Amino acid sequence: MSMLNSTHHQPPFFLLSGIPGLEASHIWISIPLSIMYVTAILGNSIIIHIVHKTPSLHEPQYVFLSLLAATDIGMSASTLPTVLKVFIFNHREIEFHGCLAQMFFIHTFSSMESAMLLAMAFDHFMAIRNPLCYTTALTPSRITQMGLAAVARGVALMIPLPILLQQLPFCRNIVLSYSFCFHPDVMKLACGSIRVNVIYGLVLVLCSFGVDSIFIVLSYALILKTVLGIASREGCLKVLNTCVSHILTVFIFYVPLIALALIHRIGRYHSPLPHITLSNIFLFLTPVLNPLVYSVKTKQIRSALGRLFKCKTR
Repeated sequence: MSMLNSTHHQPPFFLLSGIPGLEASHIWISIPLSIMYVTAILGNSIIIHIVHKTPSLHEPQYVFLSLLAATDIGMSASTLPTVLKVFIFNHREIEFHGCLAQMFFIHTFSSMESAMLLAMAFDHFMAIRNPLCYTTALTPSRITQMGLAAVARGVALMIPLPILLQQLPFCRNIVLSYSFCFHPDVMKLACGSIRVNVIYGLVLVLCSFGVDSIFIVLSYALILKTVLGIASREGCLKVLNTCVSHILTVFIFYVPLIALALIHRIGRYHSPLPHITLSNIFLFLTPVLNPLVYSVKTKQIRSALGRLFKCKTR
């Protein structure tokens, strides 16, 4: 308790939180959370496996899908240890540097996911608007370069986050709002000025998620313009149907992300429950829903899944 009554440059640990008002039900809440983690990791692993093992899926759109699945696994793995510890064992402590490391990986994988969604939008754009240049523009080496660029951008943009937080003094309140470490949540516990952190956080959002979302919208505007030029209604619907899975995935990722960013900036005096709900939707549901969306909406993935499970049951 003496630690809580004095000022510290770096506290030895933070205290994580579950869901306010439902502490008595945490053990029951851990059951659906565990199911979601298993679904996310298993579902995305299956997507990666079938893309790797099915020669007919060795095309740019499915390679990008497997990279998206790998990113989803990373997002799930980043939050899994602390979330399950809080809800199953009520173990709330997380070491200071461990918290910064978890925060770095959460935000890095989020940035990588955004980059993968942009790459997939570019893939759809090239396939529909410039089909003759499709195979020459998206060669295996170029896809590899795009994947490495997504990783490099995520790491480069997120490294300053823990470095800046290490320069801040923390005192008294060491209780975080979530069951994982999230940059805006850790930042608000600092006693000193967080102006630099706030400005960098805003620049970060604009340079990664903001730029990606603008180019995704632009890609689909050009796709829509191309589709409207197709004479037959059946042709238009067929082309648009190829984009449905990606559009749903974009909405699943960006809608809670944008809502969470807005609430953190304009809803600071409101109940913490919207923050917690949206952050959980963003980090937990996205990796779960992405493989389900592609499994249901993409015929080639459905067929490959059918062959996989048919072989397993023999």
